[in-house]
Amino acid sequence: MNLELFIANRIKAGGVSGKKLAGPVISVATIGVALGLAVMIISVAVGIGFKKEIRQKVIGFGSHIQVMSYDYNLSYEVNPISNDSAIVQEINRIPGVAKVQRFISKPGIIKTPTNVHGLVLKGVGSDYDWQFFNHILVKGNVLKISDDSLSNSILISEKAAEMLNLTVGDDVPMYFLQQTVRGRKFTVTGIFNSGLPEFDELFAIVDLRHIQKLNGWKPSQIAGYEITINDFDNIDEIASQIQFITSQHIDPDGIMLRTRTIVQAQPQIFSWLNILDTNIAVIIILILLVAGLNMISGLLILILERTNMIGVLKSMGTTNKSLRKIFLYMAIYIIGRGLLWGNIIGVGLCLIQKYTGIISLDPVNYYLDKVPISLSLFHLVLINIGSLLSTTFMLFGPSYIVSKISPAKAIRFD
Repeated sequence: MNLELFIANRIKAGGVSGKKLAGPVISVATIGVALGLAVMIISVAVGIGFKKEIRQKVIGFGSHIQVMSYDYNLSYEVNPISNDSAIVQEINRIPGVAKVQRFISKPGIIKTPTNVHGLVLKGVGSDYDWQFFNHILVKGNVLKISDDSLSNSILISEKAAEMLNLTVGDDVPMYFLQQTVRGRKFTVTGIFNSGLPEFDELFAIVDLRHIQKLNGWKPSQIAGYEITINDFDNIDEIASQIQFITSQHIDPDGIMLRTRTIVQAQPQIFSWLNILDTNIAVIIILILLVAGLNMISGLLILILERTNMIGVLKSMGTTNKSLRKIFLYMAIYIIGRGLLWGNIIGVGLCLIQKYTGIISLDPVNYYLDKVPISLSLFHLVLINIGSLLSTTFMLFGPSYIVSKISPAKAIRFD
């Protein structure tokens, strides 16, 4: 029989005489642990959810990895490369690559009777994945591009449509400054809103063959490839493999290829997102410290209240180690009960927000219309284990106070 566990159970059940503060202390300490864990779960879920949502939006406009000509041109107009099916096949064989698609970009100016606005046309082909734009589409439809006919449709943002007073079905002329000013007329077929004004005000989507004709390129010439992958965490590893493949390729025109990840293309945004990890870590550390101090104070009160009992047990030959175990068992009980309720509260609130979106946000300030939630089982288990170990570890020091209690004085303690 585990004597220490038996005594601990009797104390928390009120079976040991002299119970005065054990009940309230256990309740307060349990509430503290539960609230602390709930806040940690919500902080991690919201932080990860925010990062994932913003990251997916940025990737939606530029994919995970791009392959273009090695000309160090930082503008939206780059030298063309030849569409090489052999390279596409090699890249598609890399584990973790989801899709390879062609693209071309070209800046231009949209002019309407009421306003003028500069945009970057992103030309895409029949191989383009419309999943992202289907998700953020607010009016109309995405482009229907086939290899048989040229599409005159254009997909613009809600922000640009409001500035230019356009809606679905309107014809819109666009002009391009080259050696001479050239124009094209498009028909608005869809309007999207990603919540990222820096991108919404900048990009519009059209059939890439329009840009090929404007640039005087051959049908086989493109600006580059966009590669999407299955797991963002593997982006550097897959980019290295793609770089190895493309570095061995030289275009028939003598152009070499370069590989660029979305992190390299948008360093400011991803640096900002990485700061969220630091914020989450600071919140977790502070909450663990508060929860630990709460448990330490509760344990000291329990030991102080049971001073007379400690003296009696010591006089009967109980060792300091056994006495420490009694109070550590009680502490672990409090922590375990707090973790249970903390999980119920934290996960419950996260699920409510995830499926109802009850807490909304201002998209102008937060780029999202509701608080995002993303919490995996791995993170949940990690939070619980970390909380249990760190809080329990903090209690070992205070538990040694029982070794300082003298049996003769303790028995007379009232």
